[in-house]
This record gives sequence, C-alpha cells and structure tokens, in this order.
Amino acid sequence: MKPDPRDWRPTATRARLEQRAAALRETRAFFAERRLLEVDTPQLVRHAVTDVNLHSFEVRLDGAEHAPRFLHTSPEYAMKRLLAAGSGDIWQLCHVFRGEEQGPLHNGEFALIEWYRVGWTMTQLMAEVAALVQRLAPALAARPVSYLSYAEAIRQALGVDPLSGSDAALRQAAQEQGFDAGLVRGCTRDELLDLLMGARVGPTLGRLGLCFVHRYPASQAALGQLDPDDPRVALRFELYCEGVELANGFQELASATEQRARFEADNRERERRGLPRREADVLLLAALEAGLPACAGVAVGFDRVLLLATGAQQLSDVMAFPVDRA
Repeated sequence: MKPDPRDWRPTATRARLEQRAAALRETRAFFAERRLLEVDTPQLVRHAVTDVNLHSFEVRLDGAEHAPRFLHTSPEYAMKRLLAAGSGDIWQLCHVFRGEEQGPLHNGEFALIEWYRVGWTMTQLMAEVAALVQRLAPALAARPVSYLSYAEAIRQALGVDPLSGSDAALRQAAQEQGFDAGLVRGCTRDELLDLLMGARVGPTLGRLGLCFVHRYPASQAALGQLDPDDPRVALRFELYCEGVELANGFQELASATEQRARFEADNRERERRGLPRREADVLLLAALEAGLPACAGVAVGFDRVLLLATGAQQLSDVMAFPVDRA
C-alpha cells in the first residue's frame, strides 16, 4: 500500500518529542552514574529467534551468495557474547523489530533499553529496574512497588493454580473468562497460560504502582535459569504498571547444553504450529560454552515507559513516525 501524502507529518507533538529527548538524556545519565558500559551491537543479524511468540523480519541482501539476514528482536544474543568476552556490566538503548505487533501498545519497530549486571540476582535487578522507571516517570516514585509470584497472580485473578492445576481446570478458567470453547480446546497448556496472563491477568496488574511478577513456569524460562529451590519455575520476571507490561528480565542461563536443548524444543513447537524452523545461533552457543559469567539481565520498553510518563494514550503519541508513517 502506498503511503498517503497527507501523512508526512509526525504523530508526536513537538512537546512530546522534547519529553522523549529528555528521557533519553535521563536514561544515559542513569547508567553513567552506575558506571555501566554503553555498547552498540548490530541490528542486522544472521539468526532469527526460535521463540514461537516472536516474529523476526527477514532481510534479503543483494547477491545470490548471501544467506538471508534478520532484524534483531532484541540485542540479547550479541550482548551475551560481550559478557562472555569479559565486558563486565553493559547496557544499550536500541531499536528492535518484531513482526505481527501493531496497535495502541505495539509498533513493529520500537526502542528497547537492555542491560546486564554481572554477579547480580534477579531480586537486585528488579530494584534497579524500579529505580530507572521511577526516574523516567517521576510520578511513579510516590506510588508503591509490589512483588507477586506468577502463581499468586493467576490464583488471585482466576482461582486456578498455574503450576499444579490440571489442563482441564485451566480450560475451564479460560471459558469462564469468555474465551471461545473451540479455541480453548485447541490450546496447549502454555498457550492457555499465555492467553490468560496476556488478556485477563496482565491488564489488571500495577493499578496502584509498579508490580513485578516473578517466577514464571519453567516451560516459559526462555533464556533464564530454573529456580534451584523449585524447578517448576524459572528465575524470570516481568514488570507491569497500569496494566501495561514494561519489562522482561531473567537470572540468565549459562549452560550451552541446556540452551541448545531449549532451541530445539522451540523448533519442535514451531513445527507443531506450522511455523518455519529457525537455526540456533551458533555464536551465542559458542559464547556460552566459553563461559557466561553469572548475571541478571532485563529489557525495558522505552516507549511504553514514556507513555506512562507523559500520560499519552498510544505509542504513536510518543514516536515521531510509527510504522504506518515510516
């Protein structure tokens, strides 16, 4: 579809662009004060992610000899290679790209703040995430910060235990929440949990202030460690405020063997869903084999934080040009 010439103007006002520029300055000051090294990794990468919930944009380079490349969905893999090479604490603010994400809270291209703390626990990192968000959105500093396990969040909202409850109980909860019975019957357990958390539980979280949800089911560990005290759950957290997800963090997995197995499990699930297989990132696996230091890492959606800080209603209000005007 050709662009409409009338859409040449930015969607954000001059005042909002000034607020965005100020938030960028505050972000850099925040990490400079903490002496983290700012890094800059490639946005065009060799490997798409295997995660079934993320969709990588493919880029074809000129010349038949070039294999397809992909726009990164996160700088995580490259940053872990830096960590394995001895970088120490690092951070970056970059644009990332995710297909099939469009709406008031979604844009196919958005700004992400990602950082890693060597030797830190997930708990320590959650406190630093709260400090950054409160600095960028000062009105939140006067509001409480709460911590809730994933199991508690689901139980309180839906009355079902996501760890020990049966698949039938989860399907019943989904139907009670208004989801189509046919859709629910065709869902795997993780798909049911994603449906319930994303559409019903998440939007209720963080109404009083920042709310961290931690210890997600082990099947949703992604690139995080399992909890040694309870292997049913992963050392993973997300941050919500006003029903909006702002961050996703982990106590990072350092085992190349386990990560390779998870990539393969992702591909089996991709095949089940009719999605293309994705080659595992061999450079990340080599870095893990060389030795990733014990660390915790997190990604924070800069545009969503700015949305809360400014009182804007949708991401296009805080971006110069969303994808439909790019």
